[in-house]
Amino acid sequence: MNIKNNPEWITASTQEPESTRKPHILFLFSDTGGGHRAAAESIIEALQLEFGDALTTEMVDFLLDYAPPPYNRLPEFYPDFVRIPELWGVGFLISDGRRQARIMTSTMWPIVRRAARRLVREHPNDLLVCVHALGTSFLLRALGSKRPPFITVVTDMVSTHALWFDQRADLTLVPTEMARQRALEFNMSPDKVIVVGQPVSERCSTPAGDRQTLRQKFGWTLDKATILLVGGGEGMGPLEETAIAIDESGLDVNLVIVAGRNIKLKADLEVRTWDNPTYIYGFTKDMPDFMRASDVLVTKAGPGTIAEALIASLPIILYSKLPGQEDGNVRFVESVGAGVWAPEPLQVVRTLTRWICRPNERLNVVENCRQAARPDASRRIARILGEQLGLPTKG
Repeated sequence: MNIKNNPEWITASTQEPESTRKPHILFLFSDTGGGHRAAAESIIEALQLEFGDALTTEMVDFLLDYAPPPYNRLPEFYPDFVRIPELWGVGFLISDGRRQARIMTSTMWPIVRRAARRLVREHPNDLLVCVHALGTSFLLRALGSKRPPFITVVTDMVSTHALWFDQRADLTLVPTEMARQRALEFNMSPDKVIVVGQPVSERCSTPAGDRQTLRQKFGWTLDKATILLVGGGEGMGPLEETAIAIDESGLDVNLVIVAGRNIKLKADLEVRTWDNPTYIYGFTKDMPDFMRASDVLVTKAGPGTIAEALIASLPIILYSKLPGQEDGNVRFVESVGAGVWAPEPLQVVRTLTRWICRPNERLNVVENCRQAARPDASRRIARILGEQLGLPTKG
């Protein structure tokens, strides 16, 4: 489906002359976790690189800006929810299923109907892209039959919730073959589910710089194995305990710890006396170069971080996960040989010791990361969106 053969809806720029009108893409996301916003921004960046100024884009946080109370406060409460992983896991599992999803959307529709229709009315577009599971069914229902193309970009790597999959979507783009098989279990049409990879920024996809030069740029010690510890944007999981265990293990390493937006965690780490050279950061945009400058990543099982690590050919030790939602991410990393699951600090130390003492084993994992990486995911998604609009690429 594209604009040329499906002209029944009101487009974003009906008042402009056809010769000058640019197609407009609306991205729906919400800040329940950093991955949804980052995915939308990465795709928009790729669209600009592929098509220049031939189109326009817009991002709307549909929960924060349009959902009625208390749903509009979900982005605010999200960090508190995920800090109780057991509760999050129970909620994910009991709501994940075709029947459960249908009951949930039918029950919530009378509550959100007016807001969903107002969003559609206030943001006319030529193509709608949803990067959040909660938006897909509600917005498709609000749009009705005469609508622009609707594409879902799934931002969960493997354990994809049932709410992602709605047969009315024109295309559903998924990051892995595991996610595609999951979509087919929900009776999605096979020709409408495409494996594209996890969208990441262009900075993550560019060739790696010289490791020593990058370490020198950041002021890190040059001649030590460098361990990058990340707890996601909110600094979640046993990040502090794991870092201390590595520091006290006797390993001679650099520790680079990214606490994200967790201000208390960053302050606690900064007052500690460390045995190894230790570099502590809050939220940073230097993560692509941090990964290129490191030898091993210790992280929670977030899909975006995993995708970026694969592109950087950086072996992964997963020490934390959100039950239900991130279980499949662990299986994926282990199945492609890109890393290990080590939920206890002692297990992290043992894996690091083995990889440092057996460099060939770590190099095998590096190669597995390279093989599993999809550095062109954002560009592939951009080209698919452009095809829906009948746009030629800049090249």
